[in-house]
Amino acid sequence: MTEDDLDRLLDKLTLRAKVRLLSGATTWRTPAEPAVGLRELVMSDGPAGVRGESWDERRTALLLPSASALGATWDDGLVERLGTLLAAEARRKGVDVVLAPNLNLHRSPLGGRHFECFSEDPELTGRVGAALIRGIQAQGVAAAAKHYVANDSETERLTVDVRVGERALREVYLAPFETAVAAGVMVVMAGYNAVNGPTMTASPLLSDPLRSEWGFDGVVVSDWGAARSTLDSARAGLDLAMPGPEGVWGAALERAVEDGSVPESAVDDKVRHLLRLAARTGALGEPVPQPPYRSTGVRPGDARAQLRRAAAAGAVLLTNRGALPLGREVRTVAVIGAHAARTRTQGGGSAGVFPRREVSVLEGLRDLLRGRAEVVHAPGPAPDEPAPPLGANPPGDRREHLCTDPRSGLPGVLLRVLDPSGAELHAEHRFTARQLEPPLVPGAHTVEISARLHPQVSGDWTLGIAGFGRIRLSLDGHVLLDDEFPRRTDDPAHVHVNPPVHTAVAQLSARQDALLVARRELAPGTGRATIVSAAPPRPDVPWSITEAARTAGAADAAVVVVGTTEHSESEGYDRSDLALGDAQNALVRAVAAANPRTVAVVNSGGPVELPWRDEVGALLLAWFPGQEGGGGLADVLLGRAEPGGRLPTTWPVALSDAPVSRTQPVGGRLDYDEGLHVGYRAWLRQQRTPAYWFGHGLGYTSWAYEELTGPNEIAAGEPFTVQVTVRNTGSRAGREVVQLYLSRPGVEVEYPHRWLAGYTAVRAKPGETVTASVHVPARALRHWSAGDGAWRTEPGPCRVLVGCSAGDLPLALGVEVLA
Repeated sequence: MTEDDLDRLLDKLTLRAKVRLLSGATTWRTPAEPAVGLRELVMSDGPAGVRGESWDERRTALLLPSASALGATWDDGLVERLGTLLAAEARRKGVDVVLAPNLNLHRSPLGGRHFECFSEDPELTGRVGAALIRGIQAQGVAAAAKHYVANDSETERLTVDVRVGERALREVYLAPFETAVAAGVMVVMAGYNAVNGPTMTASPLLSDPLRSEWGFDGVVVSDWGAARSTLDSARAGLDLAMPGPEGVWGAALERAVEDGSVPESAVDDKVRHLLRLAARTGALGEPVPQPPYRSTGVRPGDARAQLRRAAAAGAVLLTNRGALPLGREVRTVAVIGAHAARTRTQGGGSAGVFPRREVSVLEGLRDLLRGRAEVVHAPGPAPDEPAPPLGANPPGDRREHLCTDPRSGLPGVLLRVLDPSGAELHAEHRFTARQLEPPLVPGAHTVEISARLHPQVSGDWTLGIAGFGRIRLSLDGHVLLDDEFPRRTDDPAHVHVNPPVHTAVAQLSARQDALLVARRELAPGTGRATIVSAAPPRPDVPWSITEAARTAGAADAAVVVVGTTEHSESEGYDRSDLALGDAQNALVRAVAAANPRTVAVVNSGGPVELPWRDEVGALLLAWFPGQEGGGGLADVLLGRAEPGGRLPTTWPVALSDAPVSRTQPVGGRLDYDEGLHVGYRAWLRQQRTPAYWFGHGLGYTSWAYEELTGPNEIAAGEPFTVQVTVRNTGSRAGREVVQLYLSRPGVEVEYPHRWLAGYTAVRAKPGETVTASVHVPARALRHWSAGDGAWRTEPGPCRVLVGCSAGDLPLALGVEVLA
């Protein structure tokens, strides 16, 4: 569609009609406008899966590995194929805009949303994000790069003012978004935070550099509820205020245009951007027949296999003392830990989806070792977190269901909506007691979730309900909890996704059913989210560790899985420490002492402290591996697949070692005092040694870096390519990620000690020598001159460093940059 076409459509719209298009019609839809042939645009959260317009467990979605796992693949092609998978899911669900990727950085290891971001490095983040964007948008679905910009932590995220220098802002935090725009991203989401004063939905950064310099011609959408003022946001580059229909624009914006406070040309520009997006996604003009699922290149039967390969590709083998892979000599495998049986497949918060099925590490190993080796499980200590929501067992779990619908007898719960007198207005069977959007029917006053419990063990059970407002919890007619719990936060993640849990303890007897009824009243401003849980008595920690060690000691090999929880690593808050907790650390140590062939698997989205890392036979980082994670990790553990991942983030020995860790604002401000020196750059600057460097990761073979060749001179502003000769010195075929870093010793401008400028992967058979060509883009050598307000490339010496991580670079080449 041409600019003239867009202008003709604009001429058909009144001011009121134009303004109406700039706010959401619903939580996830934009308004339609028949006068110009515009249908509603449908949006959905999407970093790890396309949930669709509702939090409904009956509307399942494919669940990808977390973004940190995708960043760990260092594989643009694989990530682009996963983007195609997301697009196919979007088409299946009628979604036009997938709210992904998240291009914020792992600035501090405490960041609560690490799992949703790719890495600590702007080059890696930009390349992986661009690959996902290409995959999504090749199918006519829009991707949304978020959260523009410097929204790198969760503490006070709605109000924090990030103070960052102009050069660091340009070279570090804006850089991935610039790469996304160059890749053609159709939507950019403005974050909640402020940067250097203005909140991002009213920031001049929405115009410059986003549009004026980079040439972005798509839609800038607010994060949900982030547009807080009428005039400032309307005068800035924000195009679409979500959600709707209530918001800060509407009639207020119409009046502002009429009284001259906002020029109508600004509204026209916003509508033009929206119409252009609609044209690109098939929402403008004659309806475009949507391709069937398989025509996107993804067959439904292949999706699970693709996700399984992705889980293996992102798994990072940190250490291996001959424990892996587990060969046919292993006849008994002890699988230890609560995370082994209930592997955490996704992070917490607004990006959550409901997968049709989830494969745990225990299930994955049992499936592959069936008929070959015995698999025994010991759960170890219970996780230190609130119980998971009540609900039916996942598919494939043949254990007796903990709860059933008291009306139908089906596995799951009964959801009812009541009027003020307690009369039933609506009732339905649901699979889970995690109901974030119970149906709103006329006269709705109370949400009730009830379940008949079928406890398998006797003792003190912890029963819980999460939500705000008036809450009541009863067991067999006896009131356990009846109180008012006011909302004390404006953060939508807490209000609508992870509200606080309120608990009571009650005695339950094995094989003796009990009726649990939870009610919460609906009140303005408290959301609707209602979550009911029941946790059995916790086993004695020393006893459970002793039992786990005994089980491990009787096996040929042990796999112990530990990790974070949804209440320690989630959207809405940052972590206070990196500890897995005393119980999990003691569990790993006990199992390792009992069996020298112990493999520790870490199930987390970001860095954790590993005080026992030198005591285990192998250490494998699983991240949040998605719905097929257990199968992919089993493939790695048994040698059917190589662990393909390399760290996208530097891991400290202890939090106190990390050069940059603060996420707590002071007086509402969070100062990025470190400037350019984020991640491995900060470690190098302060001459500290981490537990594991950015880029580190082992395979099942070994490599020798033999030769680096390239130009001796390069012209400023021009790209160049070097050749790296590597040899597979091991006994099996493998893949190596060849990483290239630059440094600028002896020049006047301050640079990081070194920085990632390019990477590529090679494959080779045992003994084979291969040559990798690594491309270095011109942008890798430029710096932002705040004084000139422009990019500059400084002439002088440059060193090209090549190796397998930021801390292991055996090859070097001197290059002269010419003016």
